[in-house]
Amino acid sequence: MKLDTAAARASILQRIRARQGRQADAVAAEQAEIDAYLAAHPAGPRPSVPSDLRQHFRAMAERMASTVDEVPTENEAPQAVARYLAAQALQPRVVIWPTLAHLNWVGAGITAEARAPRRDETNGADLVGVTGCYCALAETGTLVLLSGAQTIASTHLLPETHIAIVAKSRIVAGMEDAFALMRAERGETDHMMPRAINMVSGPSRTGDIEQTIVLGAHGPYRVHIIITQSDQ
Repeated sequence: MKLDTAAARASILQRIRARQGRQADAVAAEQAEIDAYLAAHPAGPRPSVPSDLRQHFRAMAERMASTVDEVPTENEAPQAVARYLAAQALQPRVVIWPTLAHLNWVGAGITAEARAPRRDETNGADLVGVTGCYCALAETGTLVLLSGAQTIASTHLLPETHIAIVAKSRIVAGMEDAFALMRAERGETDHMMPRAINMVSGPSRTGDIEQTIVLGAHGPYRVHIIITQSDQ
């Protein structure tokens, strides 16, 4: 039986509000008060980011050891994935987010399965995971991924290689802008924040042993980003 975490969370919050003598859901006046508080809250100092967010994002992502490609539209992404897999001598077999199932993977010569990845090598571990991206941070070259039934978190955590498709229109300046976007798009009661928010800045790495950087310590050791110039 699959647990509906959003419904469970809503139920808990409604019980808390009932104990406080308030209505089950926030009324318009309460939401306006919250919005006013957030708008008036002073922002901390932030580094300046160049106006060309795409260019700066690409530079910072490459600085964090990601590789980056660009295509005109999302429809060209499967061909870009195929080129990358061939360059890395990887098999054209990937697991993808269900939100990407509409793309022409077969036409690109790729076997793509829209499901959670397998990590058990005795059961045929999935080596390449392809995801979309909620948004990306130009300041640090970071991918922001929100978990959900159609945006499976393990797809970018378990495979050795993570390929992310990022729309240019979803590149924002910094973390503050990303959370503002989430509040605007995911702040409603019927479309709540996800269970998990993951931020990926290049391949997984550690320097715990003799202060030597090792890639792939706690996740993928390759991160490849495909930026689409338009959303269509």
